[in-house]
Amino acid sequence: MRVTTSQIREMKKKGERITMITAYDYSIAKLVDEAGVEMILVGDSLGMVVLGYESTLPVTIEEMLHHTKAVTRGAKNALVVGDMPFMTYHTSIPEAVRNAGRFLQEANAQAVKLEGGMHMAETVRHIVNCGIPVMGHIGLTPQSINQLGGFKVQGKTSNAAASLLADAKALEEAGAFAVVLECIPAPLSKLISERIAIPTIGIGAGVNCDGQVQVVSDLIGLFSDFVPKHAKQYARLGELIRGAVGQYIEEVKSNAFPTAKESFAMDERILENV
Repeated sequence: MRVTTSQIREMKKKGERITMITAYDYSIAKLVDEAGVEMILVGDSLGMVVLGYESTLPVTIEEMLHHTKAVTRGAKNALVVGDMPFMTYHTSIPEAVRNAGRFLQEANAQAVKLEGGMHMAETVRHIVNCGIPVMGHIGLTPQSINQLGGFKVQGKTSNAAASLLADAKALEEAGAFAVVLECIPAPLSKLISERIAIPTIGIGAGVNCDGQVQVVSDLIGLFSDFVPKHAKQYARLGELIRGAVGQYIEEVKSNAFPTAKESFAMDERILENV
């Protein structure tokens, strides 16, 4: 049975840590799902780590739906959350509801994620009222990177911390089933996690969140442009891939590949009359 939003909320009540990781294609989704992660986020981070954009801003809803479909075909147990891209939920509530619905109806996701706190609470409320589970996202919100002035830790002043707590409470009241806390000082994320009933999912927000999320490309060492401070590389697949491809090139050029093992045989007498 697939993990549900109710189970995610219940995990917080029981004090069980929640695991979440991004995936962008069928193969990786299948692997992380088999590993036992509770939630998979099809993040708009795919704009940078898969499509090579400089930020998440150019990502379109069609690109997100395309990748979400692949992930939901590979993941059979984890709850799959589709990330709503920039300007797909900002201009009007009806458009936000319509676009959120596409993730469930067309891509078979079980929930959507959107960025923003108090100013997005009413949008979240309407989406939830239509039967679409919503995960919030506050702190460093990459879609607002131009307004924030870069990838900076958020909530370091008293006013900023109070504002983020208010954001989290507003999302909870609007019906969000969980909220991502990105690049927030650990003491503040601990406070927020204690003050709201819905699970907090941290990324660069310390150990006291109810769960953690990481970009799979960072975790397994596939994205080589940079490694965020909050990321831990559990494998270095990029180095293995370069080594494997280098060996392949060398063997092709030296006629060491393919061998008889990788070739198909036939009765060569058949060729005598060709």
